[in-house]
Amino acid sequence: MNLSLLIARRYLFSRKQKSVINVISWISLIGIAVSTMALIVVLSVYNGIGNLTQGLFNLFDPELKVETAEGKSFTLEPDTYDALRSVGGVGSVAQIVEENAWITHGSHDAIVSLRGVDSIYGPAIGIDTQLYQGAYQLHGTMMMTDPETGIAEPLDANYLVMGGEVHFRLGLHTTDNTPIAIHIPRRGTALGTTMEEAFNSGYALCGGIFFIQQEIDARYVLADIGFVRSLLDYNDRQCTALSLQIDGSRPMPQVKAEVQTLLGPQFKVKDRFDQQPLYYKIFRSERFGIILILALIVLISTLNLVASLSLLILDKRHDVGIMRSMGMPTTTIRRAFFAEGVLISGVGIVTGLAIGFVVCFLQQEFGIVKMGDNFIVNAFPVDMHATDFVLTLLLVGAISTLAVFLTTRRFKDR
Repeated sequence: MNLSLLIARRYLFSRKQKSVINVISWISLIGIAVSTMALIVVLSVYNGIGNLTQGLFNLFDPELKVETAEGKSFTLEPDTYDALRSVGGVGSVAQIVEENAWITHGSHDAIVSLRGVDSIYGPAIGIDTQLYQGAYQLHGTMMMTDPETGIAEPLDANYLVMGGEVHFRLGLHTTDNTPIAIHIPRRGTALGTTMEEAFNSGYALCGGIFFIQQEIDARYVLADIGFVRSLLDYNDRQCTALSLQIDGSRPMPQVKAEVQTLLGPQFKVKDRFDQQPLYYKIFRSERFGIILILALIVLISTLNLVASLSLLILDKRHDVGIMRSMGMPTTTIRRAFFAEGVLISGVGIVTGLAIGFVVCFLQQEFGIVKMGDNFIVNAFPVDMHATDFVLTLLLVGAISTLAVFLTTRRFKDR
């Protein structure tokens, strides 16, 4: 065994003559272990919360969204639609027509993003299984009783699936109520003096209510694509976007690049990061800030290591004198104290990583720490990444090793 490492191990793990210096060394080790564990736990919980919020967005945003590079709408040719469906990795292609709309119900009103979708969109995204109330129904029939004859006859009806906050603002109480009026400004005409001149209007019933994420719940209303096209005076092939879901057979970047090549520069192909750039940038910035804050905590914990190592050097002056009298060079002695500091930090890091893994595993499996009944999940979500363990190992190891090096370097001048 290396002589310097042997001396360092002897100083740290020797069972004889336990002194205050040894106690301080073990306190330093515990401090590094705790800070390392905190890094792992906080990053894992942050990953879990991030995955949860991203999952909520994913219930509404397609994996790939195709929009025109110029203008607002485009005509989807049958050949283009078939070519997109044949791209390897593309599971489904749904058509979208989206426009801002003014919807009213009695004395209540709201400005919303009215998203007209086809029959493929709901099952592909999965929103049809996430409704809080009602059913995912965009078009159907309702029984209407003729007031003169008293005979009930089926009548074609359009339905809306809306966010919970929109539902609240319209003063609705259930999904079975009076029709809701939808108004969209007429295209290509001057603002009229009457509602009929200024707006294309239609009526629909509330079919279902979803609660996904506050921004989405307060903004979006889903409707049948044919109904929205009629309000916008679009033909049957006009769209504002396409929703592409990936089947997982190929990596997302490859599918995105192939779709972009197929459609050309006149279209923009957006993944979920492109669709929600502000959210993802904030998420990454917050994660970076958390790492910096925790790195400062690690730096503070290494001050105990610096102090204990300095006291150890002073305490072992008699041993140093003996080693010098035996002909041991100063470099070897300095390496022994350096190895002592690295050994303390190494044991602390490994212990902290192990404890952090156990804590996260228990939370992940059993949900020990609860969030309360008013949240989407009952317990704090946890998602451990191997990269977080490597990052923590490198970060804490680098800070503690630098602190030990700067401390033991002064030994030459003593």
